[in-house]
Amino acid sequence: MLQTKDILWGFFYIACAAAIQVQVTPTHREISVGESKFFLCEVVGDAKDIDWFAPNGEKIQPNNPNIQVTRNDETTSTLTIYHADVDNAGIYKCVAKSGDKEAQATVQVKIFQKITFKNVPSPQEFNEGDDADIICDVVGSPVPFIIWKHKGARIQANKDVRYNIMENGHLMIRGIKKTDEGAYNCEARVMETGEINFKMINVIVNVLPTIRARQSEVNATADMGFTTLLACDADGFPEPTVTWIHNNIILQSGDKYSLNEDGSELVIKGVVKVDEGEYTCLAKNKAGEMSQEVGLNVFVQAKITYLNNETATEFDEEVTLTCEASGDPTPSISWSFQNRMFSEGEQSHDRNIVVRSHARVSSLLLKNVDFTYAGQYLCTASNSIGQDNQPVYLEVRYAPKILGVVTVYTWEGNPANISCEVEAHPGASVTWFRDGLQLPSANITGVKIYSTPSISYLEVSPESQGDFGSYNCTATNVMGTESKEFLLIQAEVPSPPEIRRTEPFSSSAVVEFDEPDSFGGVPIIKYRVQWRPDGQGWTGKEYDATEDMTRINIAGLTPDTTYEIKMSAINGKGESESSTAVKFMTGPIPSSEVPPIIVTTSMALREPSAPKLEAMVQNQGNTLKVNWIKQDDGGSPIKHYLVRYKPKHVSDWKPEIRIPHGSEHVVLNGLDWNTEYEVRIVAVNSKGRSEPGVLSFRTATEPTTMPGASGSGLSTGAIVGILMVVFFVLLVAVDVTCYFLNKCGLLMCIAVNFCGKAGPGAKSKDIEEGKAAFTKDESKEPIVEVRTEEEPTQNQEGVVPTEPSETTPLTEPEPTDATPLAVKTLPSDSTNSNNPAFAPSSDTVSETVESTLPDVGPLVDLSDAAKAEPIGNGEGPRERPGSPPSRVDDCAKDARKHTQNDGKMKDDVKTEANNTAAEVKTVPNEAPQTNGNESKA
Repeated sequence: MLQTKDILWGFFYIACAAAIQVQVTPTHREISVGESKFFLCEVVGDAKDIDWFAPNGEKIQPNNPNIQVTRNDETTSTLTIYHADVDNAGIYKCVAKSGDKEAQATVQVKIFQKITFKNVPSPQEFNEGDDADIICDVVGSPVPFIIWKHKGARIQANKDVRYNIMENGHLMIRGIKKTDEGAYNCEARVMETGEINFKMINVIVNVLPTIRARQSEVNATADMGFTTLLACDADGFPEPTVTWIHNNIILQSGDKYSLNEDGSELVIKGVVKVDEGEYTCLAKNKAGEMSQEVGLNVFVQAKITYLNNETATEFDEEVTLTCEASGDPTPSISWSFQNRMFSEGEQSHDRNIVVRSHARVSSLLLKNVDFTYAGQYLCTASNSIGQDNQPVYLEVRYAPKILGVVTVYTWEGNPANISCEVEAHPGASVTWFRDGLQLPSANITGVKIYSTPSISYLEVSPESQGDFGSYNCTATNVMGTESKEFLLIQAEVPSPPEIRRTEPFSSSAVVEFDEPDSFGGVPIIKYRVQWRPDGQGWTGKEYDATEDMTRINIAGLTPDTTYEIKMSAINGKGESESSTAVKFMTGPIPSSEVPPIIVTTSMALREPSAPKLEAMVQNQGNTLKVNWIKQDDGGSPIKHYLVRYKPKHVSDWKPEIRIPHGSEHVVLNGLDWNTEYEVRIVAVNSKGRSEPGVLSFRTATEPTTMPGASGSGLSTGAIVGILMVVFFVLLVAVDVTCYFLNKCGLLMCIAVNFCGKAGPGAKSKDIEEGKAAFTKDESKEPIVEVRTEEEPTQNQEGVVPTEPSETTPLTEPEPTDATPLAVKTLPSDSTNSNNPAFAPSSDTVSETVESTLPDVGPLVDLSDAAKAEPIGNGEGPRERPGSPPSRVDDCAKDARKHTQNDGKMKDDVKTEANNTAAEVKTVPNEAPQTNGNESKA
């Protein structure tokens, strides 16, 4: 057997001596992902090179970490695949070469991968109405295909256009709805292997919020401590969160705002004007956000809402400051600068300052800009509710302006400061020059420069006459340059003072003198006074000089002695010559002399003492009048008073008020209610300011019935109601008074028409009427009168009498539209002189009733006939000559006419007379004369 094999191989080698053969073992292989396999390439023949090539045709290098090639010997080579991946699948080729001869063999490598879900998030959320892409990324080898199921049923895209299974296996749902929400099954299958796997995906559909504002606009009042409510309601899925935004700021619960649990209600505490505006109610969830605007209108006192600081350049044609204010009612706006006030339409005398206003905006126009215009301007907005003021600043850019004294005096060896005060904006740099050389310079010694923001000091220490002369100060900023020459002058000793007079006493003397005509360029430091008795040596003393010093007191003199006195002035340079000596004689010592203490006016000058303050609260309650009592003025007249005040709880003082020297009080208006204030007042004289007089006080509590204060005081309706009640009570009181006194008014009408009663004055009226009918004669027989009451009588003039009262005369004319019947028994002779005479006609129907009543008795009459006018001075009624017939006659005539027209009238009258005893009057013959008071009988 061995021999046969060798023989066969021999024949094979002989047959293939001209060719190379390659064989790969195994010829194909299936590998699972992650496994490692090798393949052997065997070559028959003499092969110099054996190489492996990857599926992409590239030669596999030996250093490849995942796929390695190893040359075992001259005829074999091994391909090893470590941790196979799907990318390693394909046809690998083994190529053997020997010179120009080449042979190759291939092996197919298949890599299988189990179904793997790489990216299958759950849950997956979408907004209602969106095109939903439900993700299900599956890998496998062979590639699996995807089946989608929902609610246990397979989704068939060819039957519902809303569904689409995409090439990558994702499920697309067009315009997804809330009803599409739920669990979806992503199932992967591999037909070649029968492998199957699935994942459940929870799909959530979010619904965009909807929002509704309960009120689109809300009104509120500011600065009253009120709260206001803004509310909106929101729906959506998931439940939306509600936030409130104002001025691009999200509002949070705190001291100013409070929100309910779901944020739908916003409560604004302590409403102020700045709270006015649009509030955005924002509802937000995963689906998105929706907003609704709610407007808040706030009615408040005047409030400045806009100011603009301005920058100008000196000599500009004009610049405008603008102030805008809000308030209800619309506020008026005024301006002030330092102590000047400018209202709408006003302008300065030079017409360089003009105020223009329109609606809620006011502009202050400044023409021909000057650097003095720079500073703080105050804009004041006021209406009937209150006022507000805010500062606005004007910045003026101008070239440097050099101030200060141009001449400076000193002497050799004495340093002197030359001050170059510069006003400039922006700030200026200062440079000093001497003879064209900038200081400090190596050629110029004895100079130093000190600077502050506004002043540059050049200190010069002159050593010789050459150091005196001109020094140049140059200030420069971006607006320009300014230069000024300063002179350093050699100082001289002063001229001597001149003694004007002396006022001697026994042991002292007051010397009055005039200041030196020349100070030598530097201030007087001291005065030297020398005195001596005649023929003796000089005694001297130096006195420190003060401003306006003109008197000096010398002491220690001998009484009754002649003295010579002279003076000299001393400045920094030296001492002047002595003045001309003046002689004086001291006085004798009196028995009880008290040495005078004379203090020179100039030496006694000092600051005044603090004024004493007293406060008086005015009727308004928030106005204070502060009085002060002038104290020691320090030897110099008071120039003015300075008043400052502020609430104690704040740090900033109100603007200082300057009061003329003759004033003794100041009134502080518009103070805050129920607030403790501190007031400080200082007196100012030529020496300076006094210590402040300090006063503390508290304003009254704000009245509870202020106009416009909601919930305080009485409303207009309540006040009108109270006034109506008071008016009705007064009306009832007047009516009751008229009822009892004059038998008139509403109560009288009710009593007569509904109750059938004659008023409380009826009895007095009847008595008066009875007296009017009473006549007196010598027979002293009583008169009896019977009168009917059916109809009121009318006088001949046709005038209906008014309602009778206790003071109505008994002889008032009767109405003519009634015809009462009266039966009277009258005396045949004369009547009483104080009563009207009655002349009955012969045809008068009468009936005499005998009466045996006493001589004096009451007069009773229950008729409602009107009373006569009063005549004379309160006496009984009289009949004037030529007057119409008396009422009795008229009644009798009317009765007769009625009797003739109706025969039954007489019987009716008789019956009435018999049945009505209250209408029978008995009057004694000796009745007293009337005196005007019968109504009170």
